[in-house]
Amino acid sequence: MKITQGTFSFLPPLTDEDISAQINYALDQGWACSVEFTDDPHPRNTYWDMWGMPMFDLHDAAGVLMEVNACRKTYPHHYIKVNAFDSLRGFETMRMSFIVNRPEEEKGFRLERQDGQGRVQHYAIRTYATDRPGGERY
Repeated sequence: MKITQGTFSFLPPLTDEDISAQINYALDQGWACSVEFTDDPHPRNTYWDMWGMPMFDLHDAAGVLMEVNACRKTYPHHYIKVNAFDSLRGFETMRMSFIVNRPEEEKGFRLERQDGQGRVQHYAIRTYATDRPGGERY
């Protein structure tokens, strides 16, 4: 199962050349880039761990790609994404976000249903990544 989050998520994996082209586009727009990573790409997990600080003063795609590669080296089995922020109006607005690294095996999610009071159905999405061998939950 391939996680589809962010820009370009339905395309084949981006090469470093593709990533550099997108970073250059973001920098040409005056957007600042940052790199984030996680091992739990749940759709509601919007707070991924940040790799370093946002690169507000960087104007070269090679510098951002250097940070991407350092994060890949440290977390080769995690999801890694590049974000581009527009701070034109005095607050950061996400303009673009795309995944640049994925684990070899993407575990996916399952839908859990629980019966509530009055026959109300409650649903939750759980990631397989948090399962222990044998199906036990961490």
